[in-house]
Amino acid sequence: MTRKRILAGAVGAALAITGTAACSGGDDGGPVELTFWHGYTEADGDVLQGIVDDFNAAHDDVEIKTELKTWASIDDTLLTALSAGEGPDIVAMPAERLPVYADKGAFAELDDFYADESSNTANLNPGAVDMETVDGVKYGVPTGFVPLAVYYNQALFDAAGVTEFPQTWDEWVATSQQLTVDEDGDGTPEQYGVVLPDHATVANGLWPSLFYGNGGGIVEDGQAVVDSPENAETLEFWSNAIAGDRISPTGVDGVGADELFSGSQAAMTVGGPWMASIATENNIDYGIAALPAGPQAQAASAIGVSMAVTVDTSSAEQEAAEEFFSFFLNDDNSVAWSLGSGWPPLRTDIPAEAVAENPVVASLTEIAGTGQPLLPGVVNTTDVLSAVDELTQQAVAGGDIDALLAEAQTKVQEALDE
Repeated sequence: MTRKRILAGAVGAALAITGTAACSGGDDGGPVELTFWHGYTEADGDVLQGIVDDFNAAHDDVEIKTELKTWASIDDTLLTALSAGEGPDIVAMPAERLPVYADKGAFAELDDFYADESSNTANLNPGAVDMETVDGVKYGVPTGFVPLAVYYNQALFDAAGVTEFPQTWDEWVATSQQLTVDEDGDGTPEQYGVVLPDHATVANGLWPSLFYGNGGGIVEDGQAVVDSPENAETLEFWSNAIAGDRISPTGVDGVGADELFSGSQAAMTVGGPWMASIATENNIDYGIAALPAGPQAQAASAIGVSMAVTVDTSSAEQEAAEEFFSFFLNDDNSVAWSLGSGWPPLRTDIPAEAVAENPVVASLTEIAGTGQPLLPGVVNTTDVLSAVDELTQQAVAGGDIDALLAEAQTKVQEALDE
């Protein structure tokens, strides 16, 4: 038996001993009471609370009580709270963390829920569903799924005479060169055409996106596929563009990239919906576009958030939680949540005009089809992405790409085998 299966058994035993935990209800004739942990702290939190309030008002037999926590505190305390009988019945978390807890036996299976026609899951974005699936079993319901996109400074585009957004990698590099300004000729531009961080990138999704665009990847069917000719070509192409053509600074992380864009020192950056707020706060007239297509595909790693039912819920509590999930995904709430969270609708059958009033959501909805889940079903994403981080940073710094890929391949496989 592997170490992770031993851990899963231990957690499952602890949960079985504690039985029904933080909230129950229903047995005495009162409503079923559910506790819902989440980390939505901005306008999205207000919209979510509104949906919960509407659900409670429409269901005399169920009452959901939300508890706002930071995403980090949810990650730090969930297993301990569940083992102590003090955990939530429903919990939201970044999608890449869901496999960790599913693997430890903390979440209830939801395959039967997805099979129910009333669940409103039939038209969910397939990529969003993939990130809820571990070893072929669905353990969560998506609350967010959005591909990384290019945010660009329209004023800098206008000043450089750029009238069309690039559609391919070659055009992206050429446009970036046109937007790069080195007035004193010292080799360090005062304005970069694009900022492409080489480590600690947004949700660690930039470089996987570039790998996808050239037909490469990181993990496939549980096996490392980092060391491939496609990934070697990708690293060589972008290392030459970044370090050679100086279209982007080297040694920059995701935070540094945000700062360069917000200070109008970079005309383009890659990020998530929060970049719209950053641009607005810094009085930047911005546009949003899909990542230009690579030689093999137009694809972008997607950021996701999931919610799940904890395994120590009773059958009545799980049924009530699933009823809430269906309510959350109905027509009206799908639109309200999208507009309030600033993310594209999770359901592909929501018409574009339904979210047209929010320009950011409308733009992201147009490119939603480019999104691919980052490492779906992979439990040890932390070590996998750490290995990719080391690979990309050293490759852009001029390291031996073949040797770096071989090293990353070994580290990723070791992380998968833990």
